Amino acid sequence: MAGDFEIVLATTNRGKLTELQVLLKGRGVKVEGLEGFGRVEAPVEDGATLAENARLKARHYSQELHRVVLADDSGLEVEALSGQPGVHSARYSGGEWTDRTEQDRANIKKLLEVMSEIPREKRQARFCCCLCLVSESKILLAVEGYLEGYIAHQPRGNNGFGYDPVFLLPDRDKTVAELSPEEKNAISHRGQALRKLMARWEEIDF
Repeated sequence: MAGDFEIVLATTNRGKLTELQVLLKGRGVKVEGLEGFGRVEAPVEDGATLAENARLKARHYSQELHRVVLADDSGLEVEALSGQPGVHSARYSGGEWTDRTEQDRANIKKLLEVMSEIPREKRQARFCCCLCLVSESKILLAVEGYLEGYIAHQPRGNNGFGYDPVFLLPDRDKTVAELSPEEKNAISHRGQALRKLMARWEEIDF
């Protein structure tokens, strides 16, 4: 592949963009977010699953921008809550938020309140990331990645974003927010999904 191949990551989330840029470094792929394209109307994310939301976002932005678009929908699935918050992970606490950090805190606060009576051995959860790469309306590739763990009783750590401070990795006795960016990228659901994408990169018919 001569030069950098450019794709647009369908997000304004700086954390996601930075993670993907780091993971794709040295692979001949240049990733930019939506912020560089001005105001583009967002689609209604009404998919029943994370995979459906990733697909509809990728198609929408690819058709709007006439670029190859990589969209992800990621969520937290808690076993004791029958897979919730799932597709509602980003807006779990409800309301309208302009500050993503405050929204993350509100989501975590609600999750811990809902799970306050659930014992340690029943707090299993997993992060799920669904990636979909689209050119106009054509789906080029779709993959998924997962990270298994538990929900901690209290937030720990200052790294990462979203539910990272309460997602406990029992084999390390650390939350994801206590990992360095390099440690997180090595095991994260997004990192796993992206590595699957890159492993199949040569299959893609652009």
